[in-house]
This record gives sequence, structure tokens and C-alpha cells, in this order.
Amino acid sequence: MRVPLFISKRYLFSKKSHNAINIITAIAVSGIAVGSMALIIVLSGFNGLERLVEGMYSSFDPEIRVSPAQGKTFELDSVRLLQLEEMAELNEVAFVLEETGLLKYKDKQVFGRIKGVSENFIEMSGLDSALYDGQMNLKSEGYPMAILGYGIADKLGIFVQHVFEPLVVFAAKRTAKIRVNPDEAFRSSAIGISSIFTINPEFDYKYAIVPLDFAQEIFDHKGSISALEISTVGNSNLDEVKKRVQEVMGTDFIVETRYEINEIIYKTNKSEKWITYLILTFILIIATFNVIGSLTILILDKRGDINVLRSMGADKKLIRRIFLSEGFLISALGGAIGLTIGFTLTLLQQEVGLIRLGVASVTEFYPVALELGDFLAVMATVLVLGFIAAYLPVRFVLRKL
Repeated sequence: MRVPLFISKRYLFSKKSHNAINIITAIAVSGIAVGSMALIIVLSGFNGLERLVEGMYSSFDPEIRVSPAQGKTFELDSVRLLQLEEMAELNEVAFVLEETGLLKYKDKQVFGRIKGVSENFIEMSGLDSALYDGQMNLKSEGYPMAILGYGIADKLGIFVQHVFEPLVVFAAKRTAKIRVNPDEAFRSSAIGISSIFTINPEFDYKYAIVPLDFAQEIFDHKGSISALEISTVGNSNLDEVKKRVQEVMGTDFIVETRYEINEIIYKTNKSEKWITYLILTFILIIATFNVIGSLTILILDKRGDINVLRSMGADKKLIRRIFLSEGFLISALGGAIGLTIGFTLTLLQQEVGLIRLGVASVTEFYPVALELGDFLAVMATVLVLGFIAAYLPVRFVLRKL
């Protein structure tokens, strides 16, 4: 293989008798480079979006959630809780009771999801990293405090530094019957406001976080919860941990990982990524047609060299390898240049920030992330297409010489 590769390198970088060959070869290399660059930049962009979404949801959604298969709430027995606590892969287990309620502050009111959580929820979920205003506490001197999403606070006209009245939470009575006075069908309780968080509009305009015992009291679910939210140790395999938790909880419960909770979002992002990859691959296929043209003209230009090699004892297999190597080198050179430029631009975007997003965006710069698998996939695609593009002229043009 050394002789074909040596000769093909000479053909690639040496002067040709017709300048058009050099121009077509340069166009072929440039086309493949641009296609490769576009592929790696776009794939890195999708990686960045995926990590951004994962980061936003990880501040609120647990790594593993356990909920009842039937009904809305359940009581966790001490045996199962002890078994969960003894699992080495689990870090924290938070208790959650979530229901819809009415929030009222002064003359403004809004419906929202009231999420009652145990005290370890904030640290376990990392919600404190999404703090917008105030101090994130569920209780202050024994008095229950609410943590509001930015959208909820905005609709109620709440600013933590200017809160002089408590927030009133209303919940429908579970055993309420139709009455003349509607007020008798609701339970209400006042709660302080400690802070405001902001993650994304889906959570900001939907959730208010309150202490678990407050939620259990207002919704009349004393001793009951609607879910267990679990964080794992280190880089534990969530699917394996899920199986173990499912074994402990039994078939009466649904155990889901974070990716299953938001399955549509993650699958949509993955699908868009690889659909875009296929579209750009078609563009790369068009670019490789230049390789066919370059090799066809080169083979015709080197007819004299081919005859000399044959007279020296070179067989058809060796000559084919020479020009196949030539096509391989054109593709490899274009791919290497494109990946280098794409890597550089993506790294600059990641470290410095070349493209900014709008003022109201969740991040200042467009998110990108480099992954080795993407580089390998793009380079493999380039080389496979390059081989096919080289094989066609070598197979059919050489036959006629």
C-alpha cells in the first residue's frame, strides 16, 4: 500500500499538465471542507441546546421520580423507605406533594401548581442555583415560606423586598359539596414569601414551592405524598438505579428517570439533530461529485504514467489503488481542514462567545458543546463518501484505458 499512497501524494501536491485539474481538485477539497465544517458546527449546536435544556430541567426535575400507578397520593411505609436509604447509589430522597391551588396576594390572584417539598429538596435539586431574588428558605423562625416562580410572582405583582402582606393559598376541600356560599368549599392558609426563582417559562409561570407539611395541611393529605424525588451518587447509571428502585417499590409504583419524565423534549432534540445531519450529508454528497470530476480528469491526464507503470509490471490492482488513494487523500484533506475550522469556531463560541442571543434569552450566547463522537461520525462519513466517489471513476474510466 506504500507505493500507491506515495504516488497518489505526488499526484495530489505536484503540478499537473493542465491547470484545470488543480482548480477542480481545490474545489473538491474546499467543498468537502465546507460540508465537514457545517456538520460539526451544527452538531455541536444541537449538543449545546441539549445540555442547556438538561441543565434547566435538572434544577427542578429529579434524576429519578417515584409516583403511584393508581391514584394521586400514597403513604410510604417505613420498610420501603429504609430499603431505599440503604441503597448506596442513592444520595437524597425528597418527599413531594403536588396539587393545583389558587394563590392570592392583595387584590391579585392566579392558579398554579403548589409543590410541597421536604427540607432537603432545595439542596438536592440545585434549585438555589436558579435564585432570582430573596433568600431561598422554606421556613423562617418556624413560619412557612413560599418560593415562587418568576412568572407567578410577576402576575401577582410580588417583589421580595417590598412584601408587606402574606400570600394566601386556597385549595378545594376534598369532601366539599355544592353550597350556597362558595367560600365554604375552599380551605385557605397564609404563608410568607422568601424568594423567587427563574428557570424557564414552563416552570416560572407554573410553580410555587412550599413546605411539605403546609401542603399536606392545605390539601388535606396529612401523611400522604404524591411522589418521591431521588438524586443519585456521582455518575450512577440511572437505568440501573431505576431497576433497583422499581424492585423495592413494586408494581404499584411508576419509577421514571429524568429523561423519561421529559421524554418528548429529549427525543425531539435528538431527532432534529440527526435529521439535520442527514440533510447536511446530502449537501456533502453533492460536494463529493467534484472528487469524481477531479479523478476522472487526472486519470486521463496521467495516461502516459499509467502506460509506463504497466510496462514496469504494475497490474490493474496497483493502478486502481493509486487513484483510490488519490480520492481518499482529497476527501481526508478536505475533512481534516473542515473539522479543524469547525472545531476552532465552535471552541471560540464556547469559550469567548461569537454569536449572541436575544436579551430575553436564558443564556447570553448560543450554546455549543464539542463531542468526540460527532468528529468521528463526520470523518467516517467524509471518508466513506470519498471512497465511493473515487471508486466510480477508477472502476469505469481505467477500464477504457
